[in-house]
Amino acid sequence: MTASPHHPARARSFDSAAAQYAANRPSYPAQLLDEIEELAGRRFAGATVGDVGAGTGISTRLMHDRGANVVGVEPGDGMAAEFRRALPDVPLVRGDGNSLPFRDACLDFLTYAQSWHWTDPHRAVPEALRVLRPGGALALWWNTTPYDVEWLAAQALRLGRHFGVDVAQEKDRASRTDLADPTGTLTFARRTVRWSRRVPLDTHLANIGSHSVFLVDTRERTTAFLTAERAHLLAEFPDGAVEETYDVTLLLARRPTP
Repeated sequence: MTASPHHPARARSFDSAAAQYAANRPSYPAQLLDEIEELAGRRFAGATVGDVGAGTGISTRLMHDRGANVVGVEPGDGMAAEFRRALPDVPLVRGDGNSLPFRDACLDFLTYAQSWHWTDPHRAVPEALRVLRPGGALALWWNTTPYDVEWLAAQALRLGRHFGVDVAQEKDRASRTDLADPTGTLTFARRTVRWSRRVPLDTHLANIGSHSVFLVDTRERTTAFLTAERAHLLAEFPDGAVEETYDVTLLLARRPTP
């Protein structure tokens, strides 16, 4: 689930659940990084990367493991603490996409995993163009819910009713280039990568419970939803193992060369 940058309470909520986020949120498939490299026209190995909204380091680790020289950028205290615990040898600086802590034209890749929607793109787009080298790539991606998977569609309806959010509309925001760059400055290519993971039911519930709509709600309402959801999912997955399916939406734009 995503939200607009006009939800500051939701943007700040993750610090209160950073350990839960680190332990239960999904990563991303290797194919996603392959797609980024193909669209960018260069590999991560040896590249200089700024990973913004790095959170607990999920995406940072993947790029670091491919040989990139990654610097994480994270505004939140709790998330930054988890990042440093997970990746003590990877540099981390404090900041956000609206005012990047990088000098001009210093990055080959600027990446936002699950985090571009927390920026103000009117500020974040010029900042991206400032810090990217000519030909450098801005890559934005999100794990989103595929509604052709029946149980996920049913869960999304329950989430929408309980929290009063339109989860389908929020998914749509992640794939609309006009919202990613309302200035019309960038030309995005878009790819979708489907993948899945099989996890214990408790992991799945902790995963969805680490989303911002849960974190800003009351403990009573959150507990009520997760208790009812456990019963729904045990009927669907009686062995207690949940097959989570994701569509990763990738948007990538390159800074023009002179």
